[in-house]
Amino acid sequence: MELHKTDPEFTERFENFAFKEVPSEEVAKLPERTRYMAILAALIGCGSVDAYREILPKALENGITPVMVKEIVYQSADYLGYGRMLPFLNCTNEILLEKGIELPLEGKATTTLENRLEKGAEAQAEIFGEHMKEAWKNGHINRWLAANCFGDYYTRKGLTLAERELITFCFLMAQGGCEPQLIAHSKGNMNLGNDKEFLVSVISQCLPYIGYPRSLNAITCVDEAAKM
Repeated sequence: MELHKTDPEFTERFENFAFKEVPSEEVAKLPERTRYMAILAALIGCGSVDAYREILPKALENGITPVMVKEIVYQSADYLGYGRMLPFLNCTNEILLEKGIELPLEGKATTTLENRLEKGAEAQAEIFGEHMKEAWKNGHINRWLAANCFGDYYTRKGLTLAERELITFCFLMAQGGCEPQLIAHSKGNMNLGNDKEFLVSVISQCLPYIGYPRSLNAITCVDEAAKM
C-alpha cells in the first residue's frame, strides 16, 4: 500500500484499529467469513471501490468464495441501483480474473420469469411474515419489489436467506438516509436468527469503513427494531 510511504502515521493508526483492535474486541467478534461478508457489503453501500479493491483479496483468503462475492454484488443492485453497483461488479471481475478464476461462474438462479413474483413473495413472507404474500398487490413498485428484488435475487443459491438479509442490512447502514428501511431489515434479520447482539457486532466490525455517525444511527435502528 502506497499509504505506508506517503501517510505512515495515519496508516499505522488505521491498520491497528481496523485490523487488530476491532476484530479482537471480545463483545463484537464475528467469524472471519461473516466479518468479511459484512465489510464487503458495507464498502459497496458507502461506494468505496478503492477500499473494496484492497479488501476483496483478503476476503477471498478468509472464507469468502467467488460465488459469494458475486451474489453480494448482484444483490446490491436493488439497494444501490445499477449506477452505483456497476463499478463493484467490474472490479470484482478484474480481481477474479487476475486470480485465474474462469468467468462466468455457474448460474445460481432458481426462479424463472414466469414464477419470480410468486417465489419472491414467498421469500418476503419467510422474512417479514405471512402478510407479505399479498403486499405485491399494493401498486407496481411493490410488485417489482417482490418479483425483482426478492424473486430475482433473494431466491438465488450461493447465500442463505439469513446471509442475504445480513448484506442488505449492511447496504442500508453504509449508504445512510435509509433509516426506515434499516429498521425494517433489522427486524427481518432478527426474524431469521440474526439477533440484536449479532447485528451490533456487524455494525462494530464495519465501523472503521463507514464511520461513527452511520454506525451510531444503525445501532439506534437496531434498538428500534428490537422493540417491535
